[in-house]
Amino acid sequence: MTIRRPTRAPAQADTTTPRPVARPTPVRRRRFAELTGSWRAALRIARRESRRAPRRTALVLAMIALPVAALAFLAASYDMAELTPEERVARRLGVADAELQWIASAPVRQDEWGAGWYVQDGEPPARVTAAQMTALLGPGSRVTEVRPRVPLTLRGPRRDEIVDGRVLDLTDPLARGLVRFRAGRPPQQPGEVAVSPAALRRLDLRLGQAVATADGSRAYTVVGVVEFPDDLGPVVALHPGAVPTTGPAPGSVWLADLPAPVDAALVSRLNDRGVVITARDPIGTRTGADRTGFGLIGGSNANDLSTGVLIAGLGLLEVVLLVGPAFAVGVRRRRRDLALVAVAGGDAAQLRRVVLADGVVLGLLGAAAGLLVGVGAAFAGRPLMEQYVFGTRFGGYRCWPTALVLLGGVAVLAGVLAALAPAWTAARQDVSAGLAGRRTPPASRGRWLTVGVALVLGGAGLAAFGATRTSPAVILTGLILGELGLVCCTPTLLGALARLGRVLPLAPRIALRDASRNRAAAAPAICAVMAAVASSVALGAYLASDGVRDARAYRPALPTGHLLMYANRPDGQPTLAQVTDAARDQLGVDVVATVYAPDCDATGTVYCDVAPVLPPSQTCPWQPGDRLPAAHRQQARADPRCRIPEVDYFGGYVEPGVDDGTALPLLTGADPATTAAASAVLRAGGVVVTDPRYLHDGLVTVRVSNADGNPDASTTVRDLPGYALPEAAGPSRLLLSTAAARRLGLSWSSAGWVVGTTTPPDEERQARFAAALRPFGTFTLNVEYGGARRDVSPLLLLLAVAAGLITVGAAGIATALAAAEGRAELTTLAAVGAAPGVRRLLAICQAGVIAGLGSVLGIVAGLGTAAIVLVSVNRQYANDWPVSAPYPFLVPWPALGVLVLVPVVAMLGAGLFTRARLPIERRLD
Repeated sequence: MTIRRPTRAPAQADTTTPRPVARPTPVRRRRFAELTGSWRAALRIARRESRRAPRRTALVLAMIALPVAALAFLAASYDMAELTPEERVARRLGVADAELQWIASAPVRQDEWGAGWYVQDGEPPARVTAAQMTALLGPGSRVTEVRPRVPLTLRGPRRDEIVDGRVLDLTDPLARGLVRFRAGRPPQQPGEVAVSPAALRRLDLRLGQAVATADGSRAYTVVGVVEFPDDLGPVVALHPGAVPTTGPAPGSVWLADLPAPVDAALVSRLNDRGVVITARDPIGTRTGADRTGFGLIGGSNANDLSTGVLIAGLGLLEVVLLVGPAFAVGVRRRRRDLALVAVAGGDAAQLRRVVLADGVVLGLLGAAAGLLVGVGAAFAGRPLMEQYVFGTRFGGYRCWPTALVLLGGVAVLAGVLAALAPAWTAARQDVSAGLAGRRTPPASRGRWLTVGVALVLGGAGLAAFGATRTSPAVILTGLILGELGLVCCTPTLLGALARLGRVLPLAPRIALRDASRNRAAAAPAICAVMAAVASSVALGAYLASDGVRDARAYRPALPTGHLLMYANRPDGQPTLAQVTDAARDQLGVDVVATVYAPDCDATGTVYCDVAPVLPPSQTCPWQPGDRLPAAHRQQARADPRCRIPEVDYFGGYVEPGVDDGTALPLLTGADPATTAAASAVLRAGGVVVTDPRYLHDGLVTVRVSNADGNPDASTTVRDLPGYALPEAAGPSRLLLSTAAARRLGLSWSSAGWVVGTTTPPDEERQARFAAALRPFGTFTLNVEYGGARRDVSPLLLLLAVAAGLITVGAAGIATALAAAEGRAELTTLAAVGAAPGVRRLLAICQAGVIAGLGSVLGIVAGLGTAAIVLVSVNRQYANDWPVSAPYPFLVPWPALGVLVLVPVVAMLGAGLFTRARLPIERRLD
């Protein structure tokens, strides 16, 4: 069969329409399309992989979402607690139209909200009446007075309780809008009060019961339970008739009901009279006050902001290090899939995108979960935060969107940074080994060790420099650089330890080998433990050193355990016998002495200065306020006359007293022999000083200055026989005998009582002691607890526990991932006849490698950091004058004890939660 094809006629033109030639796509657009398509495919692969490995996905999501949820909870709670200007004004006004406050008798300038003002001259006005305020506002106005702060001490069930009193007429609708009634009715008489729920609980009261003031002068009946939204603590609402109205009322404000809206003319007229007004809407003023406000808080401190950013950076680094092993294990389990991508034409950049897409997807999911949980918990826990944390009612339900967006971005950044190192590892893997399922041990690059050492040295130097400049931001920057340097050095260290592990038994040798082979997973876990432990140890060492330094610089007021009591009112004081009886009954001691203070006249109304005079031979020739050159500072440091306590450089106060030797041992803690010698001098008409510098040739020069404001006031100077106590507790004292006081023209009166107790009485015993003396008035008790040393042990233990939790968590994560990754090796061990306990022992060793190595590195790094900071600070103070006490270098043993036990706990936990039976799998060839 012949097929004839049509032929074109000769000399016939071709009439076929030519196809248009396609223009080439621009290079930039093609590259952008390729990049978009590559990321789209990578994100689809990451979403599929997250579904295929649900356990690993849940682990990563939990580690990312937990810190995000905590920070979102704090951000939402803070935003709800921070009232807007409208909410703040509405809370201050209630149902009133405006709030007025008479500041001065001269014109004032105020901001638009009335929250800040400025006055150049003028004194506070005298007592302001409602008629005066109404006259200022004009006809048709009505005002009511509110005194928001009145100190009030009431008798409680066990002790006297100090509460805030507020004077306002709750029967007036203007004032009633400031509170929320829970029960009862408003006070209608001076003897009736309404209390807050917190005051009701603290005072153990019920409606209809009576409560009295501490001095017993007034008694009130509880008729209502009210809540003040701006203060959820113990508050008592008093009737205006319960507080005297004589004299000016500091802090008093007036709520006004106005017939017309507040305008600029009214504000100007009130400001000219010295009155500040707050209205519901922002108002302008005649004087053109700017709208930034007076007295408002300005911008935040840049140093504090940088410190907060660096602390957040440390937290982000910790999250990245904890999440990194999960991504590393995921990359190794997907090495065949990644090799197929490379065989299909994917380049190194596309392989990195595939792994980085895991970080993006899991970061987004973790951010969304954390934000939802955090904001939901903030909304649900709002009543608890209001009552027990902030102590005030919040404004509207808000969640600070800007902060939440920032937190979400940080969460995504954490996921991407955690996947960054595994992404570079995946891009460099051998394609043939990946297709065959073989491992390729990572090559240790010497440049990373060099970079790590350089970062460690640079961070240490920067931290030392920041310590000399007392800049927390610079110190934290140095710490971050140092930790990053240790992160770079850890893989090399793992390789060295793996080579040293040849001499170890089977299980620890395999654990070290796996850690060396899987450095992408083991190194971040070790570094996470190291960072947490190093921060805990460094901060613990600094706190312990600072506590000991403060304890050494502390000057007690009395010997340890002694109690000094002052009467709050001079009239109606108890006798010495009555105080002794109360001390015997309630404190179990009867060693009590009266403390007498010198007076310039018999009435005790004229203040006079009684002090010893330092002889010229003991006076330091340099004054600390002078800007001394370096040479003079060295001379001052070497001069014995200038080696005095730092508190005495600027003329330390010497407390005068009159005594015959009775109160001397209780005030100074002198032994019997010293007390006898000092008492002999006092009986002979002399004086006793506790600072030996004031004694010269057996005499003490005493100066008495009449400081009653008279420019012609007389000054008396006498040389009196003296005695200096060799060692005395408490501040510097001058004890005059009665004969010496008369010679100086002084009288004396009782200033209090000192009680010699063996141990400091607790608050319950102090309350019973004060209650026993309540018929004679109210008293102030000062107990010497034996130093200002802060008990930092709970804080150190808290830091250690936090570091321990991170250590156990990192060890558990790394051990579980290593067990999942090493399933083939476990099958091989089972095939060659290994005992079932080998798997458990191997898990114990793997946890020990992570937790032990990280803890050791963290302890060394933390102690080194603390040493650098403390030595740098001490070197800064080495040439200063006055001489400052140096910071001692102390090891926080409580924290170290906990951190040493943490690896053991991690190992025991790994052994407990690991199945002993080895897996047996059939291998199909």
